[in-house]
Amino acid sequence: MDRTSSRLSEGSVVKQLVKFALPLLFSNIIQSVYNVADMLIVGQFCGSFSISGVNIGGQLTFFMTNAVFGLCLGGSIIIGQHFGAKREEKVHHVISTLLTSLIYAAVFFTALMLIFAKTFLGWLDTPAESFSEALSYLRVTSCGTIFIFGYNAFSAILRGMGNSKQPMKYVTIACLTNIVLDIILVGPLGLAAFGAAVATVFSQGLSMVLCIFYFKRNNFAFDFKPSSFKIYREDLKDLIRVGIPTMIQNMINSVSFMFLTSMINSYGVMASAATAVVNKLNSFAIMPPLALSNSISNICAQCIGAGELKRAKRTYALGSVIAFCLSLPAFILFKVIPEQLISLFDNDPAMIAAGLEYLTYNIYDYLIVPFMFCANGFINATGHTLVTAANNILCSVVFRVPISHLLGSVAGMGLAGVGCGTPVSTVFGTAIALGYYFFGSWHKGVIKAAPAPEETAAGE
Repeated sequence: MDRTSSRLSEGSVVKQLVKFALPLLFSNIIQSVYNVADMLIVGQFCGSFSISGVNIGGQLTFFMTNAVFGLCLGGSIIIGQHFGAKREEKVHHVISTLLTSLIYAAVFFTALMLIFAKTFLGWLDTPAESFSEALSYLRVTSCGTIFIFGYNAFSAILRGMGNSKQPMKYVTIACLTNIVLDIILVGPLGLAAFGAAVATVFSQGLSMVLCIFYFKRNNFAFDFKPSSFKIYREDLKDLIRVGIPTMIQNMINSVSFMFLTSMINSYGVMASAATAVVNKLNSFAIMPPLALSNSISNICAQCIGAGELKRAKRTYALGSVIAFCLSLPAFILFKVIPEQLISLFDNDPAMIAAGLEYLTYNIYDYLIVPFMFCANGFINATGHTLVTAANNILCSVVFRVPISHLLGSVAGMGLAGVGCGTPVSTVFGTAIALGYYFFGSWHKGVIKAAPAPEETAAGE
C-alpha cells in the first residue's frame, strides 16, 4: 500500500467515518468558498449585472464539472471496492483507464463550449444586460476544462483509496489563490467577469499540478509516464457501467437547473442575481450532508470490497444521523438572519427582496436532503449507480422543474413557488431511495471481480 492510501474497512466505524468525513466536509466548504468568491467579489466591485453574468456562465461550466464528477465518482467506487479487496493491479488499471478517458472528454467539452457558447447562453434566456459578462466568463473557464477534470479525477482517486486529507489541502491552496487573484483582477484591474474566470482557471490548474507532484513523491499506483496512459477494456466497461449513469444524472440535473435558471431569468435581472446568491448560500447549507454522502460512498465501497456488508450498513445509518444533525443548524441560521446573509453579496433592496421571496420555502430542503443524499451514497457504494441516477433524474426533471413551474407561474406564487419545487421534489427522491434500500436488490454485485453476493453476505 503506498503512502497516498488508507484502509477504511478496518477499525472503529465511527472513527473512520468522522476521520474521512471531516476533511471532506472542509474540502466541500472550501470548494463552496472557491465557487462563491467569484460572485462575491464581482458583486462588490461590479454590481448585479456582473453577478448574473458570472452565475449564468458558471452554470454551463458547472454542467461540465458535473459530467466529469459522475465519471470520477464511478472511478472512486470501483477503486474503493478493488482496494478493499486488495487487488492492486486492478486499482492501477482503473486509474489508467479513468485518466485517459478524461483527457479525451476534456478535449471534447472544451471544443463544444467554445464553439457553441453564444448558442447555449441564448437557450438560457440570458438577460441582455449580463450577456457579455456571461460570455467572457464561459469562454475563459472552458479553456480550463482539463484542469477541472484533472483535479476532480485525482481527488476521486485519492478518496477511493481512503485519503480525504490531501484533496482538502490542495483545494484550500486553490481557494486562497483564487480569492487573491479575484481581488486583483476584478478590483484594481477592473476585468469583471473575465478576471474572475482567469482567477478560477489559474487556481484549478495549480491544484492539479500540486496533486501530480504529490503523487510522484509518494510511490503512487500510477507513474504518469506517457506509456502508462492506457484504456483497459474490462475496466472501461466497469467505469461505464458504474460511472456513466452518475454522469448522465449529473448532466441532466444541471440541465434541469438551467431550465430553472431560464424560468427565473424571465422574472428579470434582479431575480436572476437574487437566486444566484441564494443558490450559492444553499451550497454551504448542503455541504455537511453532501460530505457524509460521499464519505458513505467511499467507506462502504471499501467495506463491500472486503466483504464487510454489516459494517457498510452501520456506516450508512450513522452517517445519516450525523448528516441531519449538521443540517439543522444551517436551517435555523437561514430562518433567523436570511436578509443579512443575502446582503453579503449586494445591498440592492430589490435583489434582497427577491432573494427572501425565493428562500421562503426553499430552506426546508435542508431538513430533507440529508436522508436522500446518504441513501444515494450507500446505493452508489454498492455499484448500483443506475438506481440513484434514475431517482435523481426523476427528482430533477419529472418533479422539480414541473412543480416549480406550476407553483411559480401557474399558481402565481412567483419566486417563492419556484423555490418550493426543490424540497417537494426531494421528498419524492428520499422516499424512492429509502424504498430501494429496504426492499431493493442492491446486495447483488455490479462491479466485475467484486465478491459474489453469497461471499458478501457472509460478512454480516
